Amino acid sequence: MLLHQALTECRTLVVEGPDGIGRSGLTTELTQHGFLIRRSRGHLHHVDPIRPYRELLDAPGRLAVDGGLIHELVYGPLRRGCSRVTWIQALDFAESVAERDGALVHVRGTADDDAEAVSAYERAFRTLAEHAPVVTFDAGDPGRPIHGPTPPRPQLRRCTQTLTIG
Repeated sequence: MLLHQALTECRTLVVEGPDGIGRSGLTTELTQHGFLIRRSRGHLHHVDPIRPYRELLDAPGRLAVDGGLIHELVYGPLRRGCSRVTWIQALDFAESVAERDGALVHVRGTADDDAEAVSAYERAFRTLAEHAPVVTFDAGDPGRPIHGPTPPRPQLRRCTQTLTIG
């Protein structure tokens, strides 16, 4: 199935991946398919770091959020020794995405990327896939199809179409 057909199943996509991965090509593609691209402004809130992301999800219509929350789960421990986002907060956010008929988009790059960050993203998305569908997009090979979402828990089965770039 082509991207424009499959994306009719999801109202929300959260695009995440390692630094320098090149998410801009995918977000440009999403705007061409009717998604409004939103980014969290500023730094994470010190008391409730997922609040800006919950506020982004309140927007009407088709929405693509250019990540940040999973970025903090990965790079917080790698750069500062700890994350400002707890796993409970991240899982709550993932469930909010799923409830908005959405999926998390895991943008992957090439073998030249930071191996430690790539491995941490793999672990994070594997965990989050238990709470929201996860779509994998290989930015290093734009001709490859987007893989279908990882099946979530049974009560969250939404957005299970195969996504492709066409």
